[in-house]
Amino acid sequence: MDIQIIRARRKTLSMELKDGAVVVRAPRWVSRGEIDRFVESHRDWLRKAMAREEKRRAALAAVEPLTPAELEDLVARAKVCIPQRVAHYAPLVGVDYGKVTIRRQRARWGSCSAKGNLSFNCLLMLAPPEVLDSVVVHELCHRRVMDHSQRFYDLLRAVFPDYQACRQWLRANGQGLIARLPK
Repeated sequence: MDIQIIRARRKTLSMELKDGAVVVRAPRWVSRGEIDRFVESHRDWLRKAMAREEKRRAALAAVEPLTPAELEDLVARAKVCIPQRVAHYAPLVGVDYGKVTIRRQRARWGSCSAKGNLSFNCLLMLAPPEVLDSVVVHELCHRRVMDHSQRFYDLLRAVFPDYQACRQWLRANGQGLIARLPK
């Protein structure tokens, strides 16, 4: 088993499975033997995590990518729909905004620049409407609070109370949507 050790200024050991490799984050003073014992003590969790990861990869490999025509249609629909959703929610958040851009991204659902320009992933058109709205409201809230502090999430939940459920939907289904982008 491939184990990558990242030593840092920290107090505890942690472990995650990333791209099929075990990544252990450890305090600088912890010995290799102690790290090996830590990994061994979590072997059951590791086996289950590897099985879940393999199942996820197999499911993603079976996803049919969008054709170029389907992707262009998705972008065209997003260029109409998403600015309308931004215009609807901006007064509810109490903000203005700059340009709204639609992109084909593999890592982000949306972003907000310091100048107030908003960018959204065209794949949001494949998500339920409330999920798309949750991303729109998330980015608009960054016009008032540019970080992910408690103040930001308080504002977000005040405008969009179902945000957490939509976030969970994206976590559970987002990789499947991203897998639809042509290579």
